[in-house]
Amino acid sequence: MPKLKKSAAEMVAEARARITEIETPDLISMLDDPDVVVVDIRDVRERQRGGFIPGSVHAPRGMVEFWVDPDSPYFKDVFGQEGKRYVFHCASGWRSALTVATLQDMGFDAAHLREGFSTWAAQGGPVERSD
Repeated sequence: MPKLKKSAAEMVAEARARITEIETPDLISMLDDPDVVVVDIRDVRERQRGGFIPGSVHAPRGMVEFWVDPDSPYFKDVFGQEGKRYVFHCASGWRSALTVATLQDMGFDAAHLREGFSTWAAQGGPVERSD
């Protein structure tokens, strides 16, 4: 296989250098803020296996750009709310960093959970599980 021009790790590092990263304890303290929207981009199976942040919106990674774009036929109203602060997360912070960098390029203001969901519960974050 030929060498890639850029590795996934390099792409994540570049994204992280230009986006806002939120630490886990900081997001935990924001959970009661009605102006904060936590967006989980993990696969539905990841959410089923490990649980999810209570009140989070599930937006699968493959649809995020379409769901935030008001001109897209897939637009979701949750992403059109004025005055909200959006914080995206995945399992480890890699997918969400790339997602937020892309959304920033689109003109959608968002941040991401730096460590992702992987350390959420260990740092005292509440976890909800579906039946």
